[in-house]
Amino acid sequence: MSTLLIVIIAVLALLFLSVAGMFNRFVVLRNRTKEAWADIDVQLKRRYNLIPNLVNTVKGYAQHERELFEKVTQARAQAMSAQGAGDKAKAENMLSSTLKSLFAVVENYPELKASDNFKHLQEELTDTEDKVQAARRFYNGNVKELNVKVESFPSNIIARMFNFKKMDLFELTAPEEREAPKVEF
Repeated sequence: MSTLLIVIIAVLALLFLSVAGMFNRFVVLRNRTKEAWADIDVQLKRRYNLIPNLVNTVKGYAQHERELFEKVTQARAQAMSAQGAGDKAKAENMLSSTLKSLFAVVENYPELKASDNFKHLQEELTDTEDKVQAARRFYNGNVKELNVKVESFPSNIIARMFNFKKMDLFELTAPEEREAPKVEF
């Protein structure tokens, strides 16, 4: 074999290995991101299960706050039916906002705050909220890593060849979601 043929074969082998490595990296990133999304879903389902118990406990003490309970229930239903990262993020942020309002109302009911059942539910919900936030951060980190790879050269060429796309971050979508809720009586 001539030296030129050996060099061409070596370059082609190196190119093949490079493309295969980038492709495999995209597969890993995509699967890690899907796993992170599944982790968010697990925590959100836990949250959805806790909310009716919390609302029913608070209802017993604060019967005249019916509109707030309806908003929490409606926000929960919308969050459960949302599809895709953008819609899911918007619905979850709305639910978080209504839950903050619910806890603000609880401040006016000292006997409710002293209830063991309420304390337990509030602790569980707080723990779940922390886990949801951690899962969101993990998801967003994976999405960021995937998106950087999809946009960076030369991996962007491989991404286009094999149809790897950018994914949406799970983020706050409206300015009012960043503010503390206002509770009025």
